[in-house]
Amino acid sequence: MNLLTFNVIKIFSLAAIASALAILWCPLLINFLYKHKLWKKSARQKAISGEDAVVFNKLHKEKEVGTPRMGGLLIWITVVFITFLFFILSFIFPNDWIAQFNFLSRSQTWLPLFTLIVASFVGLIDDFLVVKGWGKYIGGGISFKKRLLLVILIGLIGSIWFSQKLGWEMVYIPFLGDVSIGLWYIPLFILVTVACWSGGIIDGLDGLAGGTFASIFGAFTVVAFSLGNIDLAAFCAVVTGTLFAFLWFNIPPARFYMGETGILGLTTVLAVIAFLTDSVYVLPIIAGLLVIEVLSVIIQLLSKKFRKKKIFLSTPIHHHFEALGWPSYKVTMRAWIIGVVLAFIGVAIRLFR
Repeated sequence: MNLLTFNVIKIFSLAAIASALAILWCPLLINFLYKHKLWKKSARQKAISGEDAVVFNKLHKEKEVGTPRMGGLLIWITVVFITFLFFILSFIFPNDWIAQFNFLSRSQTWLPLFTLIVASFVGLIDDFLVVKGWGKYIGGGISFKKRLLLVILIGLIGSIWFSQKLGWEMVYIPFLGDVSIGLWYIPLFILVTVACWSGGIIDGLDGLAGGTFASIFGAFTVVAFSLGNIDLAAFCAVVTGTLFAFLWFNIPPARFYMGETGILGLTTVLAVIAFLTDSVYVLPIIAGLLVIEVLSVIIQLLSKKFRKKKIFLSTPIHHHFEALGWPSYKVTMRAWIIGVVLAFIGVAIRLFR
């Protein structure tokens, strides 16, 4: 068996193992979430712009209160377990083929794994505060400003690692090639991290976030593999596999929501992977659905501020289509299709370089 074939087998096998393992232990997680009633105790009262969330509550009030948060635990706990499982097995069987399935490496996966763990744990704290109704933030949880500062801090740590430890200062700009931006690498990294995190507002319909992130991380699996970053490709594949398992329990009717512990972890690690693969310029395409969601909110806020009227019935935009009368599953599945097509386009552009 040649090396290329083995690497393909490695990536697909790890994704399948992660998916199967997540499906097997998820019932335990679901029982825990329902036993302890880890859901919001009251529905959202205010929209992002400050007025009463009338349209949102009409569509989601009952489901938001009775459906647990923290479903993201399934994703990052499984990823961490699989990563360290094969790392330990590589020491137990150093001369066996199974040792080659280890994908924990300093150059490719240390930083993404560290980012996933730290960001997901911060998100878990926020979810816990929300379900308990603790904190000064309306409805409980860490306030938006404090979460933003935490995301900036995560981005700062990551940017310093890239800039100072790895010595990275080049970014690819279409039609210009690789451009040295020096210390501007740090604010760019932070900006991309915050932008990815803001796209987490896509977690609003059964299966929407899970399917969206599955196509995104699946795309970066291909990109990393094409660059010869096999360990990073395996990491992305494992994340993708767990997202498929998450979807198994999150499609209508959802058994849980991803929550901030899933969103914060996935979005911040997405930024890290985009930089590791020098794919920041195609990130807005591969993660196009996140961009659309954020833009819909920005446009709505600007329209209400300057025109004193809405453009969308509700934002993010997936709620607008619901308010138009689209069933939630139609919104979700059409979003999946758009997300996959955008991922294809983004990967093609990245590989064309």
